[in-house]
Amino acid sequence: MKIFNSIASYKSAKKAIVTIGTFDGVHIGHQKIIEKLTQKAKNLDCESLVLTFFPHPRMVLQGDSDIKLLNTIDEKALLLEKAGVDNLIIHPFDQAFSRLTAEEFVSKVLVDAFHVKKIIIGHDHRFGRNRTATINDLELFGKQFDFEVEQISVQEINEVAVSSTKIRTALESGNVVLANTYLGYEYLLSGIVIRGKQLGRTIGFPTANIQIQESYKLIPKQGVYIVKSSINDNVVYGMMNIGFNPTVNGTKLSVEVHFLDFDSDLYDKTLVISVLERIREEQKFESIDDLKKQLKRDKEYVISFLKNQFI
Repeated sequence: MKIFNSIASYKSAKKAIVTIGTFDGVHIGHQKIIEKLTQKAKNLDCESLVLTFFPHPRMVLQGDSDIKLLNTIDEKALLLEKAGVDNLIIHPFDQAFSRLTAEEFVSKVLVDAFHVKKIIIGHDHRFGRNRTATINDLELFGKQFDFEVEQISVQEINEVAVSSTKIRTALESGNVVLANTYLGYEYLLSGIVIRGKQLGRTIGFPTANIQIQESYKLIPKQGVYIVKSSINDNVVYGMMNIGFNPTVNGTKLSVEVHFLDFDSDLYDKTLVISVLERIREEQKFESIDDLKKQLKRDKEYVISFLKNQFI
């Protein structure tokens, strides 16, 4: 998959089948749309193209800086590539772009830049300055500029909206298994391994302290989780704590992973963590010894869980 950081940087002589959206989560609802996009592109000998935006339009137009997203840009790109998309354009969304008229957007972007043959879009999609143009306007532009418009059904649009809401609610309540059902894959957390207090190493449970740099990334509910990651092309399982480490009077939210049967320097490496299941709430223990005993029980649970998964 080719990734472009602006509409202007996209170059291709081939016609494109296009869809537009935030596609946050690239969940099962989105996957149906992407599958439709890639299949149409193959059938018509065109390239599939997803146009998405960053920052999220709500951050710019509504000043919603507290919005929490299911994917970072890199995670979204990874998922769309797996889905078979040919081209991903992540266009910087700003006030100037939002002021493009509907006709300017269609003629300059869809026609001149993308060589659009077909656009697949929701029936409720609105575009152009002040979002005044509707799919009916788009169909008229299609006749004028010779491209097809395919509507995503009301049912599919509703599935996308419901899935996104349910995923966020599930993650915020710690029900990662339910969230993963709607996603169609395990929820991802990505970050760089940084140096922590290194307490875990002193009690036999060394951890990778994951710094998630994107403030907009949705972090699941605090607690202990079963996770996996690919490290040096090997799948490694572990247990992750999201929380404040109250037993040692921690004051800052941290994401720490203890990997099973793994001991190697991970500092400054970027890890992608897949979250499988939540084990328990984060707890404050009376002593470090009590914490250590609980971690041993957690580890036994993880090993048992993994054995049952792969028998």
